[in-house]
Amino acid sequence: MSLELDNFYLKQEEPNKGCLLALRQIILSQDSEITHTLKYSMPFFCYKGKMFCYLWVHKTNNKPYLGIVEGKHFDNPELISEKRSRMKTMLFDPNEDLPIGTIKAIIEKAIGLYKSGEIKIK
Repeated sequence: MSLELDNFYLKQEEPNKGCLLALRQIILSQDSEITHTLKYSMPFFCYKGKMFCYLWVHKTNNKPYLGIVEGKHFDNPELISEKRSRMKTMLFDPNEDLPIGTIKAIIEKAIGLYKSGEIKIK
């Protein structure tokens, strides 16, 4: 990981910092082809070089969230579009336990879009 990427997490305040670090670990543990990079000053996760999700903190409510790049392919009630046509997000309360099963299922489905060829990898 790059120093810039590490610094993104280190500069977050608790409890968001711990929540984001836990989310990072959950995502990276899903598949050995997942890489972690900084794009647009945000931590992005790529599958075989193609961006598929990212982590960020919501501007208005200061809650961490997981953004799914191809969210339009999902109909999970946990994912919201917030006026976005392509991406959807899942907000987290950093003071509560993460819904790990739900997160893993969403990540698995997101990666599946690329594995199946539904979303082309260069």
